Amino acid sequence: MAEAGSGSASATKMCRVPERAKLHIAMIVFQIGYAGNHVIMRVALNMGVSKLVFPFYRNILALLALAPSAYFLEKKKRPALTISFLIQFFLLGFIGITLNQGFYIFGLDNTSPTLASATENSVPAVTFIMAALLRMEQVHLNRKDGIAKVLGTLASVAGALVITLYKGPTVYSPNLPSNKSDFFSFGDAKGKNWTVGCICLIGHSLCWSSWIVLQAPVLKKYPARLSFVSYTCFFAVMQFGAIAACIERDSRSWQVHSGGEVFSIFYAVGNLKFNSLILLFVSLGFPYRKMIEKFDGRRV
Repeated sequence: MAEAGSGSASATKMCRVPERAKLHIAMIVFQIGYAGNHVIMRVALNMGVSKLVFPFYRNILALLALAPSAYFLEKKKRPALTISFLIQFFLLGFIGITLNQGFYIFGLDNTSPTLASATENSVPAVTFIMAALLRMEQVHLNRKDGIAKVLGTLASVAGALVITLYKGPTVYSPNLPSNKSDFFSFGDAKGKNWTVGCICLIGHSLCWSSWIVLQAPVLKKYPARLSFVSYTCFFAVMQFGAIAACIERDSRSWQVHSGGEVFSIFYAVGNLKFNSLILLFVSLGFPYRKMIEKFDGRRV
């Protein structure tokens, strides 16, 4: 009886947590997990994983994880599928997943997880600029919030340009055993081009921001969010599969050679699944809808 009473008391305390705090905690947990994704992905690249086959497998697993939830949870509110929706899903899958992940992987392979993470901080600023140019976001320069938006955007873009164009001296370089130096190398690797990597990461941020802005009008007509993500992921699988089949002719490139590669794939899919739960919370009517809808643009 005492254990049951303590369990109910803890559950009651958990229910007393404001909805705002729960959503903030969920977003913080996602950000921590997503930060680890940069490091784990770079380790997988150091293992020699194919830059085209890896996202192909990852999106297949993501589609298998999302499709059942989308089918059963959104069966009643999913609009009829039309040719117009299919074209929009195809284009959004190409911009938001195929180009987005392609630029990211090639950029990360030529730079470092730190630079990849720092460059992504410019995504909100670029999204704000695109939304303002398309008249989807209003800028009030005569109000404090409008001035704050503009100053924050300028600071974010300036910081992204500095870390992209300027490469300072090495501050810390760990001494690793020779047999592990390549495996744990997160930057300045031989045969890598820092400039090309930075350009790819900028392209990654632009594609991500474009996906966030372009999906907004589509979601107004097609409110089934999980189904929307599933369809775009399906087209991304087709696109990555076609590109990889044309470029990766060696059968060994399609093989998974280590448990580390498997772990990195499932880790990325786990981040996507958690993000989809946030989308589900929004669709169920949780408060602060606008705040979380800005969070919808996170990479599949």
